[in-house]
Amino acid sequence: MELKLIETGDQSKTLYHPELNEHYHSTHGAYQESVHVYIKSGLDQFVDKPKVSVFEMGFGTGLNVLLSWMFSKEHNKTIDLTTIELYPLRNEIWTQLDYYKNSVQKNVFEKFHQCDWEQPIAIDENFTFTKHNVSLKEFSTPNKYDLIFFDAFGPDKQPELWEIPVFEKLYSILNIGGILVTYSAKGQVRRNMQQAGFTVERIPGPPGKREMLRAKREK
Repeated sequence: MELKLIETGDQSKTLYHPELNEHYHSTHGAYQESVHVYIKSGLDQFVDKPKVSVFEMGFGTGLNVLLSWMFSKEHNKTIDLTTIELYPLRNEIWTQLDYYKNSVQKNVFEKFHQCDWEQPIAIDENFTFTKHNVSLKEFSTPNKYDLIFFDAFGPDKQPELWEIPVFEKLYSILNIGGILVTYSAKGQVRRNMQQAGFTVERIPGPPGKREMLRAKREK
């Protein structure tokens, strides 16, 4: 699989997957998309909660995790983040992704990619990170999460990841009151989430996209 490095509309980089004909992020702006979808529409909903547990479907470039760590520093918040990735990026690919703005962020970004799989890593006193080299189908955990970042490739590219059983599984690992955020706004995705038990709302999307979905476990 030969991924291609692409510069997006906000000058941040993303990757293009030729086999899927799909980008890892919005070409309108990778950085601003992740901030809007996963931080402003996700973590910001827990700004008054001292500790937040996060599950990410799709570690990918590591951008969402870096932004979450930055959020924890800015708000002095404890975050325990677990992510899964079946196809990790090769070193020569992720080292070209310069999402960081200073040397401290660069070191943390590198640590996310280089640290061992399958075990919790204390990045600092407020941020614990665990990554699993596993598919969502095979992933199993006794843990419950406050927030899910659902960042799979699009439903037209990998439809099996957007079906009702997937959302039922994610619903089961969410705490009551927990939310799931995703960039997708497709009607069938929304209906599948609702069928799995979620209460779903359409909210404004990032630049270049009118809407996105945010789903909540009410009970």
